[in-house]
Amino acid sequence: MKVLLVPNYSRADAIQAAATLEVWLSHEGVEVVWAHDKKREPNRTCDPTGAVLVVSLGGDGTLLRAASIVGYREIPILGLSFGHLGFLTGAGSENVVESVSRALAGELHQSRRATLDVGVTFDCGGGLLRDTHHFALNELALTRGGLGDMIEFDVDVSGNHIDRLRGDGFVVSTATGSTGYALSSGGPIVTPEFNGMVCVPIAPHTILARAFLTSSSDVVEVSLSDDRPAESSVFVDGQLVTCPEGGSAAKCTVRRGPGDVILLDSDAGGFYDSVSRVFYGQMRKKQ
Repeated sequence: MKVLLVPNYSRADAIQAAATLEVWLSHEGVEVVWAHDKKREPNRTCDPTGAVLVVSLGGDGTLLRAASIVGYREIPILGLSFGHLGFLTGAGSENVVESVSRALAGELHQSRRATLDVGVTFDCGGGLLRDTHHFALNELALTRGGLGDMIEFDVDVSGNHIDRLRGDGFVVSTATGSTGYALSSGGPIVTPEFNGMVCVPIAPHTILARAFLTSSSDVVEVSLSDDRPAESSVFVDGQLVTCPEGGSAAKCTVRRGPGDVILLDSDAGGFYDSVSRVFYGQMRKKQ
């Protein structure tokens, strides 16, 4: 049995908790593997093969990193909150050994979260196109570039043209990502059981453009317009996506991923508790 630990290396308390877990797990006969510090070794990869559980120790950003390591393999992830918000994490930082023990015993609730398969086509010049593919738990965001010029782009869903828009960009998110960048751009909060995509324009140069939802089988394409060339940027779960050949993004194609992310928590109603706590202020008891 193997457990992968993914701590936030910038937090001493998270590293200490991971060390505590390593001692306890090793005593229980469990093999322990640590994910590397991504800031120090950005080009190194982490292989979760053989792990029965991944433990994220940090905030939502650390959990997103754990999800990117797992990808579509559907290895359960337990998020222990050592961050500021902890919307995605399923347990606190007080009793880490007890939480992991319950996870290994199968006593925690499993929340299946839809993922995205993101394809980005880069124009490398001279008619050369380069396609890259990326896993996402939260979202794809096509945004304006460093020069600050608005971008013009076309949005199509499963071959149906929606509109040509100008603005700061466009977000395609999962239900899990609906409480992130999509929400900040005016999108709705969506239950994790929803398996479609949430499409949200970012600061569109029109009052008519609105967020909309797709089915789980739809394919969303966002294509940069040739009529108004402008620098753009592509982010997948907050990570900048670039082309090794130095090309510029021409099109983003987003569909549901081939596997889900399995998040562990102690309460099946934890999502709505988090919504009430984070987005509606202090929880009030019914009279």
